[in-house]
Amino acid sequence: MSAPSPAAVVVSPHEAEPPRRARPFSPANLLQTVAAGYVPLIIATLVVALPLLWMLLSSFKQPGEIVTMDLKILPESLNLENYATAMTTVPFAQFFANSLIVTVVGSTVKVILAILTAYALVFVRFPFKNVIFVLILVALMVPAQVSILPNYILIAGMGGKNTLWGIILPGLGTAFGTFLLRQHFLTLPPSILEAAEIDGAGHWRRLWQIIVPVSVPSIATVALVTVVSEWNDYIWPLIITDRPETMTLPVGLTLLQNSESNGAGWGILMAGAVLVIVPILLVFAALQRYIVAGLTQGSVTG
Repeated sequence: MSAPSPAAVVVSPHEAEPPRRARPFSPANLLQTVAAGYVPLIIATLVVALPLLWMLLSSFKQPGEIVTMDLKILPESLNLENYATAMTTVPFAQFFANSLIVTVVGSTVKVILAILTAYALVFVRFPFKNVIFVLILVALMVPAQVSILPNYILIAGMGGKNTLWGIILPGLGTAFGTFLLRQHFLTLPPSILEAAEIDGAGHWRRLWQIIVPVSVPSIATVALVTVVSEWNDYIWPLIITDRPETMTLPVGLTLLQNSESNGAGWGILMAGAVLVIVPILLVFAALQRYIVAGLTQGSVTG
């Protein structure tokens, strides 16, 4: 039996027409976009931004504008007295310097160790590599609070109490950064390293001249997360230090709260919190374009 000729095949007009897509500005499309996109985005933004906005506005308010039965959203004037009091009541400059040293040194060492470890897990052959990676994943699942007591006994026994290196040392290992960079390194095409290996480049040269330059967005993401974590760390610096000379900014706010424990000190506390947050916002603004590039970058194509 012969197959029917193409001319004998009759196609229904309804089957030939492609399905119609809704117009971009149709009521159904607009309603779906607003309900599924803009409304959740606006709610999430308000949940995050409103407490920060209230903190910023309260830092300019006088005590009578905060502790009152009548809600006042905007301050009567942009008075910087709360900021001046917060910076003079406690040794704010010393706290800032300590936080800067701890953050810069700790973040730099963490990022470098994460790069080296991730490179070794991907591009270096050695025994028990998979076992080590599993241990790193286990470290991601263990809460940091579990290690506080062993770390305190170890650091205090080494004479690290009330020292900056005692704050930095226990957190130098970063399982998150190692895991993130390892997953990124696995997506890199092997051809770029094979060409460098043929040219005689060793592991050290391949890492810093090839891997790191093409991985800047991912490294910047790890750096931002590490900087924020180091700058905002509170529990461990609070435990290992009890002298103002070695306290960081988050711990220093505790002294500010103790000195301004009455209702009149809320504006001063809000001003101190704003001073702690501003440096992190500047770091985020500087690294934002790298993070966006890291989220949108695709694979290398030839």
